[in-house]
Amino acid sequence: MVAYSFKPYFTPQIEDLTKCQTVRADRPRHARPGEAVQLFQGMRTRHCRRIVVDPICTANLPVQIKLSDLLDELIASIVVNGIQLHREEVEEFACKDGFHPDRLRLMHDGGRAKSARQNMGIFWQRHHPGVADFSGRLILWKPVG
Repeated sequence: MVAYSFKPYFTPQIEDLTKCQTVRADRPRHARPGEAVQLFQGMRTRHCRRIVVDPICTANLPVQIKLSDLLDELIASIVVNGIQLHREEVEEFACKDGFHPDRLRLMHDGGRAKSARQNMGIFWQRHHPGVADFSGRLILWKPVG
């Protein structure tokens, strides 16, 4: 079984099932389809807690994300399993990944980003500084039952 840790602002979206995916860097072992996945907030801290009953991994796909400071949205492209997402699909992907502008505010002034794509771009710039091209894995899950 594989465990993933999430920042506190993603917890409500995992609990209400609007976030059922995560993008992660390559590592020796990721969840495999059909396998239970443990989802935690604050893993490896004394405030660690399991977010939901272990869901089941439904897919483990290669993902590439390109960022560009030349775009307001910051996300230039997303490629999942070799297929480049269209503009609307990038927005949908960002929403499914927990970046809906009504649910998450990452602007420096506390304001609302104009799109999930922009929120995702802000997050990526903050947590992956200097990385313009990311390659990793997209892990999807569904609740048990």
